Amino acid sequence: MASFSNLGVGSGLPLSTMLDNLQTAEKAALKPISTQQSAYTAKLSAYSTLKSALTTFQTANSKLNSADLFTATTATSSSSAFSATTSGSTVAGKYSINVTQLAQAQVLTSAVQSSNTAALGDSSVSSRSIAITLKDGTSKSVTLSNDQTSLTGMRDAINGANAGVTATIIKVSDGSFRLSMSANKTGSDNAVASIAVTGDSTLQGIVGFDASASSNPMTQSVAAQNAKLTVNNIAIENSSNQISDALEGITLNLTAQTVGDQTLTITKDTSKASSAISTWVDAYNTLLDQFNTLTKYTKVDTNTGTQDNSNGALLGDSTLRTIQTQLKSLLTNAQSSSAYKSLGQIGVTTDPTTGSLKLDSTKLSVALDKDAAGVKEMIVGDGKTGITAKMDTKLTEWLSSKGIVQSATDGVSKTLNNLTALYNTTNDRIDADIARYKTQFTQLDMAISKLNSTSTYLTQQFDTSNSSNKS
Repeated sequence: MASFSNLGVGSGLPLSTMLDNLQTAEKAALKPISTQQSAYTAKLSAYSTLKSALTTFQTANSKLNSADLFTATTATSSSSAFSATTSGSTVAGKYSINVTQLAQAQVLTSAVQSSNTAALGDSSVSSRSIAITLKDGTSKSVTLSNDQTSLTGMRDAINGANAGVTATIIKVSDGSFRLSMSANKTGSDNAVASIAVTGDSTLQGIVGFDASASSNPMTQSVAAQNAKLTVNNIAIENSSNQISDALEGITLNLTAQTVGDQTLTITKDTSKASSAISTWVDAYNTLLDQFNTLTKYTKVDTNTGTQDNSNGALLGDSTLRTIQTQLKSLLTNAQSSSAYKSLGQIGVTTDPTTGSLKLDSTKLSVALDKDAAGVKEMIVGDGKTGITAKMDTKLTEWLSSKGIVQSATDGVSKTLNNLTALYNTTNDRIDADIARYKTQFTQLDMAISKLNSTSTYLTQQFDTSNSSNKS
């Protein structure tokens, strides 16, 4: 606030103090508005925290809301030559695997060149093109200018054309370089059928190739081949070392040949579902902790009659209360067609005092081992009827752009805007009043000062007159 220390100097009256007191009294009208602004600002921040907490829980809920968790399996190989991954639909069982050949990609290599940067094409030709055709019939034509006929230029042009091969330069020794082209995919069907240079016979004599010819400028340093193996003594051939269509729900990853028959064992794995449920329980309790912080209540001190100002910003808030009540009601699934209707049946119980969840890992493990499908029916259901499915629906609804959290946030923002406008209007009015008071006090100060000067002058004249008369 401004200070009016110069007022009253002329009149001798405490006008400065009076105006300071008036300003203090007037500005007091702003305090209730400021208090409300602070409260609603805290509430706005609290809604942001609530939204973040709900989003975090939704992530954990979504992970549990997966039917594949409850039909998960683990693949174990008796050999390091292959591994396997399974899907949620994989059936437990054992398979005999014998890998006799790995798939590999074809590699073509040019003859040795003395430079990797010198132009190799016919300089009398302004441009030429290289057509790379694969055995599957796909073909790509790459146009080369004169400055692109070096090994480096061809490498860069071919790699930029997405022609189904990757070109590299191999330095054999000082002054000796080869251009290498590797098929991007393994298997005989993905090999190069031909490399034909049009418009430059010189370059054709360096990088030309025809799979049907007996000799070529580009030689095949690595032949393309398919993977070969037997599964339960049934021969399988595949262009890739990652085979996903031989066994239903199983992807085989081949890394080496085996020594005779090896065993692949697929077993039921309840650990994934158990871990997801445990994570979900922790996430739910973390969400409740956030609820408790936002709605914290401190009792009035019976000795002083005052209350701590550390109450939660959403204490008594209807939006949070609605979410908390509805969330709690979703912990059971009476519609479940299995024997499991509530989480308590699988070891997830609710603390009657705090509302937090407790997990009995042993009881959960027994339930999953006994009837994982039944547990899945209660938790996931058909994707709409399960506990997590219903929670996901509610969470999505609450967090949507038109949900109750956003509506509450918008309401608080609107109130804050109104309070800001009220504060500014009130402050402007007070400033105008104080400015008017200052003008009036200044005029009063000047008037009294003039009257005092006149009084002093008249007194002096009167005293002078009396003194003359006496003499």
